Amino acid sequence: MCACVVLVVGMVAAINLAVPMLAASDLHPSASALIWIVDTYVVFFACLVIPGGAAGDRFGRKGVLLAGLALFAIGALLSTVAPNVPVLLSGRAITGVGAAAVLPNTLAVLLHAVPAERKGVTIATWASMTGIGGAVGNVGGGAVLSGGSWRWLFAAAVPLSLVLAALVARIAPVSPRRDRPIGPLGAVLLVGASVALLLGIVEGPEKGWGSPIVLTGFAGSVVLFALWTFVELKAEHPLLDPRLFRVPALRSACLGMTAIFFGMFALFYVNASFLQYGKGFSVLLTGLGIIPLTVPVVLGARKVGKLVQRVGVDATVAIAFVFCGCGLVGLSTNDASTPYPVYAAWLVVTGIGVTLALPTLSAAISGSLPPAQAGVGAGLQATTREFGSALGVAVIGTVLTGQFVAALPSDLRAEHDPHTVAQALAIAPGRAPEVISAFVTSTSTALRVIGVSVLVLGALVVLQSRLSRNTK
Repeated sequence: MCACVVLVVGMVAAINLAVPMLAASDLHPSASALIWIVDTYVVFFACLVIPGGAAGDRFGRKGVLLAGLALFAIGALLSTVAPNVPVLLSGRAITGVGAAAVLPNTLAVLLHAVPAERKGVTIATWASMTGIGGAVGNVGGGAVLSGGSWRWLFAAAVPLSLVLAALVARIAPVSPRRDRPIGPLGAVLLVGASVALLLGIVEGPEKGWGSPIVLTGFAGSVVLFALWTFVELKAEHPLLDPRLFRVPALRSACLGMTAIFFGMFALFYVNASFLQYGKGFSVLLTGLGIIPLTVPVVLGARKVGKLVQRVGVDATVAIAFVFCGCGLVGLSTNDASTPYPVYAAWLVVTGIGVTLALPTLSAAISGSLPPAQAGVGAGLQATTREFGSALGVAVIGTVLTGQFVAALPSDLRAEHDPHTVAQALAIAPGRAPEVISAFVTSTSTALRVIGVSVLVLGALVVLQSRLSRNTK
């Protein structure tokens, strides 16, 4: 079960390493298409993870888990052979649906399989895999991509999925089914609203912020989120009851989880290209280069509980956001000449913030709900994590594209209007230093925007939490 979690979470991180390869590939993706290649998987993963858990309860957790692994393999295979961007996006969407079926049902199978006295340790071990999955995705993805093609990343996922499916079929026990409604309309509306929101964000730099597609995306998102709320409020057994967000502690914890993953996966997206373009790292070294971020998670996660007991939840969350936001701002001060140890030190600072935030916010989400709604709490955690990841990639990709175009030499911009490093280098290969300099400048601006955003969101999270405690 833990290996299944590492596979589906690792893919979220690994794809970022392939962005430079994809940009220079024969698919010739635009800047916005690169963001969609990363985000399509994450959006379907985020929005369908709660329905995926409900499907497991209704049709059998083992069966839905196996179906999820099969879909993951099919989507990865389609992505491997994709002749163009639309087919690749279709493969990414299918893989995301598979991931949404896998993640919640791994935990459900585990809880059914272990005795009551081991459930606490089992949940903690399972939860740690979501963090380890990011590290494995970066290192493993870097190793696979060293083969020279982005297609290798998806090709490697196919046999891994099938081997895990065989192990699940043989080892996992069959759990009883429950007659739980799935609410397909609510799931479709949530996916549609999320895609429409990201459409508006992602297409802005290329199409123009006042263009019909961007305005339609933002307007459609508002309408679809409103319809989703209406449908879930009217449902007799809603998958995700919007009324839950009336609980201030739950609301602030969910915002906090979204904000942390917003910052972390924005960093993952830009780090891969910065280390490869700006510092000339190989794809394997780039995967290894993010490891300092995970060091605090590995060494300090078990000690966070003691800090919470000593200074309280609000203070711990505040410290977490200060470290995370300041780490991202610190990373924005790096350029191509900055020694890697300095870059790594700022990664460690960011990692300390992530280490403090994740268990504290996870406990806050779980503690805000009664034990009977533990499954909803787990689904909320997964949804907020993945939605924050998708939003972070969309926002930093959008800022990066806009700033990169603005930083390019005026003649290159006026004549050819390139929106990615690969496009600019293909047009003017003899002007690589100017192109790379423009990209490094845009990276600094994008990271600074994300870092400040994380600090502001962190202040809102802490303020919301303190106000909720004062009004009790």
